[in-house]
Parts: sequence; C-alpha cells; structure tokens
Amino acid sequence: MANGDVRREWFDKDYYQVLGVPKNAAATEVKKSYRKLAQKFHPDANAGNKDAEERFKEISAAYEVLGDAEKRKQYDQVREMAASGFRGFGGRGGVPSGGGVGAEGFPFGGGGFTDVGDLGDLFSIFTGRGAGRGRGGRQQVRGSDLETDVRVAFAEAMSGTTVPLRIQGPAPCDVCLGTGAEPGTTIDVCPTCQGTGTVAENQGFFSFSKPCPRCGGSGHIVEQPCHKCHGSGSLRRTREFSVRIPAGVKDGARIRLAGRGEPGGPGARPGDLYVRVHVSPHRIFGRKDSNLTLELPVTFAELALGSEVSVPTLDGSVKLKIPAGTASGRTFRVRGKGGPRPKGGPGDLLVTVEVDVPPKLTKEEKELLVKLRELQADSPRKKLGVEA
Repeated sequence: MANGDVRREWFDKDYYQVLGVPKNAAATEVKKSYRKLAQKFHPDANAGNKDAEERFKEISAAYEVLGDAEKRKQYDQVREMAASGFRGFGGRGGVPSGGGVGAEGFPFGGGGFTDVGDLGDLFSIFTGRGAGRGRGGRQQVRGSDLETDVRVAFAEAMSGTTVPLRIQGPAPCDVCLGTGAEPGTTIDVCPTCQGTGTVAENQGFFSFSKPCPRCGGSGHIVEQPCHKCHGSGSLRRTREFSVRIPAGVKDGARIRLAGRGEPGGPGARPGDLYVRVHVSPHRIFGRKDSNLTLELPVTFAELALGSEVSVPTLDGSVKLKIPAGTASGRTFRVRGKGGPRPKGGPGDLLVTVEVDVPPKLTKEEKELLVKLRELQADSPRKKLGVEA
C-alpha cells in the first residue's frame, strides 16, 4: 500500500485503541503492548486463522505509526484536525473572519484570517508528497526494501545457522560512499531552498511546499559529480554478506535486516532487506509448534507384551518403554527432545506408535499367527455388535 494511502487511514483508524493504550502512553508502554498483541495474533501461532492474520496486520500498522516518534506526532495532529471537523483541502479563496466552517469543511475562527501554519507538510500527508523529510524540511527519499529467499535443512532450522547471501542491485557507490560527489570536492547548500529541499508554492491564501526544482529536493548542490556513479550516489553491484538464522525458525518466516536494502537519496536512510526462510522437510520428523513429531513402527507383539524400543532424535537415540497392552496409534511424549521454544528451553518429541504389518510372512510366522487367531475367543469387533 502506498505511503499516501496509508496516511489517509489516519482519519478513521484509532491506533491507540488498536494497541489498547491511552493517547498519553509512553513509548515503552506502546512497545510493550505491541509485542504482547503481536505474539498473540502472529500468523505462525494462528495457522489458517484469517481473522487473526487481519488483526496482526492492523496491530503492525498501528505500531508502525505510534512506534515512530515523528509519525506519531503527525498522526496526533491529523486526529486533532479530524476531531475539529477538518475533511480536506480545497478552494483558492481565503478563510473569512467570523468563525464557522468553510465550503471545504475546514474550520476557522474569528478575527481575520486563520493561521494555518505549515500546511505544506500537512498536505503531504494526504498526497504522499514530501514523506520522509529530515531536519529543516529537507526532502528525503528512503531506499526501497528488498526481499530474497534462503533454504535451510530441517536440522539447521532447529539448531540455528548462518547462511551466505548474494544480493545484486543498487548499492552505495564505493567511490563517493553514497554522497554523489567526486572525492575531494565540495557539496554546497542549495542557494534556492537554503538547504531545506523544498520551496513554497502559493495557492491563493494557502502556501504548499514542493521539492526544490534546482536541487531536486536534496537540499545541496554537488560541485563535481562522482565519476563512477555520475552523482547518483549508487550503482548496481553484487553485495555479499551473511544472515543469522535463529534456532527454531519456521518455514516461511521473514527476517528483517535493517539498512540492507537499496540505498536512499542523499541524506536519506536505505531500505531494509527481508529474508524469507524456507525449511526443507525432514525425512522422518514432523513439527508441531516447538515440538517434533515421529511415527514409530512397532510390531503387534511389542504392543501386546510390552517392550523397550529405541527412538531416534535429532541428537542420537533414546529408549522408550511401551507398556503391555498399548493400542496402536497411542502417542508418547519424550521430554526435551523437540525444537527450541520461543521463550527458551527445548520442546518435546511426540512419538506415535503404529503397528507395522509385514507385507510377506514366512511359513513359520504364518502358522503361528493362524494359531493365535484360533486361540482368540472373542472378536475385537464384538463391542460393535457383530460377531465376526
């Protein structure tokens, strides 16, 4: 969703209510509430639950705004405008004196023209222009986010690992280090906008900000552009680095590497890199949250008479005692032999015993089974109301 589209929602969305915090909540309280709700409604903990998925998106959108001091300030200003009756800009006429509401729904007070302050910045909230301004109002264009995929083995996902990454695309120029200027030359403040990156454009009684046409919104003039990147501050090249895959990562999880995306415009921060992790299935183990699952083949005699059998785990085998008379399909819990838990410590291994019926029998095995069948007086289906 585009930046401008998201910010139009500020009129209707009460992000404080979404996170369950008061408007005067401290940043630590906002963060604490977000983490609690995000953990509760995370898609990994609510597989297939569309309502939880939508709630998680709503929580994330709220924290994206309230978790950023500058965005939160802008959001509060917009909400105050909405509460006072503001519904949009329009018209070229002045705001008359005497109080009331103008033709475009803009409230005004008596005593001459209303001081609308920095409407250029507020206008940018609805148009998407001017988003990401730095100090002094300088126009900043944040770098684009990137996404890549990695695949890890099941055992590596359980223990954690480090994998190499190769990203090809725009990256900070290795000659000018992203400044766009030839090393040894100067970067001057733009004389037109005085380094703000914006100039005023009058629209009747309103004055809106727009990017400076001379410096393109950067706020500075490069005396001599870099010979390698021609002043852009970036060029296409291959970057190589490593990413740490945390223990217990789930298939489809995304890991955010801040600042590893495409470079931004001069003076702006780069985008982020999102690494989507694909976990290869294991030959014998399955997974259920932090627990591992295993279907263990056993014989009828081992279940009927009871036995002690070997059970494989990710780090060797353990012994499992099967009581006499155990039914096929029963699940046993081997504690501490699962995957990592989010809050620390290992999960468990859930072992389900299943009778393995041999496809072929020796002559002696067949004779013994026939004799066993003859010795069994009652049919196991008798409780169903049938004899045979």
